Amino acid sequence: MPVLYRDERVSEAMRLVRYLQSNVESYGVLLDHEITCLLALPKALKYFPPLNFDDLITLGSRGMEMADQLMRNSTKTEKRSATISLDDVTLLAPVLSPPKIVCLGLNYKDHAEEQGRKTPDEPVIFMKPRTAIIGPDRPIVRSRLVKQLDYEAELAIVIGEKGKEIPVSEARKHIFGYTAFNDVSARDIQFKDKQWTRGKSFDTFAPIGPCITTVNQIDDPNDLGVSARVNGELRQDSSTKNMVFGVYEIVHYISQVMTLEPGDLIATGTPAGVGVFMKPKPRFLSPGDLVEVEIEKIGTLRNPVAKEVQSS
Repeated sequence: MPVLYRDERVSEAMRLVRYLQSNVESYGVLLDHEITCLLALPKALKYFPPLNFDDLITLGSRGMEMADQLMRNSTKTEKRSATISLDDVTLLAPVLSPPKIVCLGLNYKDHAEEQGRKTPDEPVIFMKPRTAIIGPDRPIVRSRLVKQLDYEAELAIVIGEKGKEIPVSEARKHIFGYTAFNDVSARDIQFKDKQWTRGKSFDTFAPIGPCITTVNQIDDPNDLGVSARVNGELRQDSSTKNMVFGVYEIVHYISQVMTLEPGDLIATGTPAGVGVFMKPKPRFLSPGDLVEVEIEKIGTLRNPVAKEVQSS
């Protein structure tokens, strides 16, 4: 079936994706169910765009401007020839190997309430390894060591410009965009250890995607819907306006502790509705389940749950 090109305003949907087609990695702009490959539109600029998505992110605001110019200055014919169906590609994690993944705990008022805990006076941060990252539709693997597997729907910040001790008023300039994040957690290990590193660091415990919505496409990141569904059942349904610390405050605070670099991910915390605190009893994930994390203006990140395959 031929791909139908839709002539839409770029500003309405600047969602960038990394994808694999015929074993070749590329990146482009997602519009509805189609991707326009940015590497196939070099005629629109006097210089060739970066060959990989990581380099585009590193360019920060210049990278966003480049993507915007490629789409705006290309002809309809050029765009049509560079456009492919989403069905013909495999979406990858938009950030494959971030310098670091910084996460926040207890950053939603309702999530603190469901635990019977006070909201923190300062952001509570912890780290996840980059080896935990997987992309859309890839399985979350329940290790044989894990008995209580849980989900956490979160908005994630993608850093585009290096910075240290960034003022709140300047934080937006250091952000490339936003993506959906699932802070998968092994609750039995997390609560046993009384700290969070091991229980949140297993391979596949950091699904992200399906795209990065650039910072200039989201007027207020502190007012976005955040939800999670398990097998179609709505479990989490909140908004980033319920965060204790907003997006720009988070960037400011973390940059006081560590230098932020292009490609860094910051997961901003999860709202109420996680499995471990459900009533009348906890409801954990099992192999065969499908977890969907949806963030307004970004999209839906879907990942099935699979059992660990024992090596012979």
